[in-house]
Formats: sequence, C-alpha cells, structure tokens
Amino acid sequence: VFALVLHYRAEKYYYFYIFRAIDEDRKLKYNAIVKIQRWFRACRVRAYLRHLSKMTILIQKWWRGYLRRKHFREIVERAYFIKKLKFYNEMAVRIQKIWRGYYVRKYIHNFYALKKYLEAVSVNNELVRSELQEYAEMREDEEKIKDLEKKEKEKKYQARKMHYLLSTKKIPGIYNSPFRKAPDPMELLIRNSKPLTHRKQVKSSFADELYDWPTCKKPPAFVSSLPLLPPDRQKPQGPFRHPAEVLQQRYKPLEPTLRVRESMNSPAAKTRAGTRGEEWKNPIHDNEFLQFSSYHKNYEKYEPSLRRSGKYGQEAYGTKHFREVYPEKWIADK
Repeated sequence: VFALVLHYRAEKYYYFYIFRAIDEDRKLKYNAIVKIQRWFRACRVRAYLRHLSKMTILIQKWWRGYLRRKHFREIVERAYFIKKLKFYNEMAVRIQKIWRGYYVRKYIHNFYALKKYLEAVSVNNELVRSELQEYAEMREDEEKIKDLEKKEKEKKYQARKMHYLLSTKKIPGIYNSPFRKAPDPMELLIRNSKPLTHRKQVKSSFADELYDWPTCKKPPAFVSSLPLLPPDRQKPQGPFRHPAEVLQQRYKPLEPTLRVRESMNSPAAKTRAGTRGEEWKNPIHDNEFLQFSSYHKNYEKYEPSLRRSGKYGQEAYGTKHFREVYPEKWIADK
C-alpha cells in the first residue's frame, strides 16, 4: 500500500510537472502568437493608414490642381478680355483719330480754304495798313498845321503884348537895331499888330463861388470860369502875365478834408463823438493793476513825468521823443 501510495504520488508529481511545463509552453506560445498578431495587425493598420494618407494626398492634389487650373483659367480669360478690350479701344481711338483728322481737314481747317482766307486777310491788311498810314500822315500834317497856327497865334499875341517895344523915328526898338540892314521879323510883326487892350468885362459869380467854400455847401470842383478885372483898375504896365492866369493862381479853390467838409451836427460826427466818449469812459488795459502788490516792480521801470525828467530843470514837451539829453554835448567846461 505504501509503495502504491508512493507510486501514486510520484506519478502525481510527474504529471504535475508535465502539465506545468505544457501550460508554460502553451502560455509562451500564446504570448508569441499574440505578439505576432499584434505586430501583424499593427503593420496592417499602419499600411492601411499609409494607404489612406496617400489617397488623401492624392485627392487633395487633384482637387487643388483643379482649383488652381480653374483660377489660372479665369486669370487667363480675364487677361485675354482686358487685352482684347485694350486692342478694341486702341482700334477705336485710331478710327476716331483718322475720322476726326479727315473731318477737321476737310470741313473745319481746310488747308486750301485757310490759305485762301490768309491771302485775303493779307491783302486786306495791306489795304488797311496803307489807309492807316495815309490817315497817320494826314493827322501828322494836321497836327503840324495846328502847331504852326498855334505858334503863329502865340507869336501874334506876344507881338500885341510887346507892342510898347515898337521903334519910333527918334528911338529905335530892341528888334530894330541900327547895325542891321533890315529890321527883325518880330519888328515887322509888331508894326502890323494892334496893341493889347483891356476891355471892360462883366463881373462873374466867381467870388460867390469862393464864399461857398468855408461853409462846404458844394463839393470841390475845378474853376469853370475865371473872374475878370474890376472896371476901375488901372491899365497894367509892362509885359505881365494874362490876368486870367493870375486870378486862377490867386483864387485857387479849396479842397477841405472830410472832417472839415462835414458838419459837426451830422449823424456820422455824432456817432464818432459817442464812440470817443465810450473809449474814454471804458479804457482797455492789458496790464493787470493790483493796488498793494509788487507784481510789476521787477518788470516795469518807473518813468517820471516830462517836467521832472530833465537833469537841468524843466524841459519842453516832446523832449523824450525828439532828442536825448547829452550834458557833455550841450554844456561846455568854459
């Protein structure tokens, strides 16, 4: 029985070790199989992911290529349209240029019509120039004749004015020298002219016009008529100026200013008087005045009055503004 028990135990341990080795081998094979399956499945998943990535990249590449080609096609079409539009514009401008040049040359600025017109204008200008030249010569001749007449008239007036210089049988005049063979032409002119007389003329209203000036009842104007000499005036002796020129210089019209011309009771003068009174009443000063403050002590220097500003007594008004005090210049050591 003991031997059987031992045998049974030995077999039991034998089978235990066998089964444990089989179980360990099974676990080892199972782990190897799991590892192989995990690696295979990982390789298959990675291959599938690589395939998906390649397919995604391929789809993106085709789609982006399609979009770029579409965008490039639109750019090319737009550029072609702009180029064609520019070409049409240039052709239209060329057609317009040619047509406008033809129209202007034919209907507006016709060369032959313009040439004919310029020839007619040149002929007309020559005629006008010749007429103007004739007119200018005529005016020049008229001016010369007028100047000669004026000089002759002045010469006659001077001869009448200097009639007292006429020579007599006893006393020869200044224009009839005994050393000359023939008398001077002025002497002959004085002989043929009458002496200048002063007739009695009617008194004009020039004095009344002069008396209107101080009251400023009339605006200033030039003298239209000159006063004449009084009837009881003696005949002037000698070659004096014309009485009209003397009176014009003596009774020269006044030209008062606006302040003298308007009345003191006018609305403008009253308005200015009110404004002047307001300015005196409400003066505006930029400097601030403080009664008991030394604000301006360091900024404004005290200036004494003019009667005390002199160094040698009282000075006249305006000394400060018109001259300076130089004692060494005005007071000598002597």
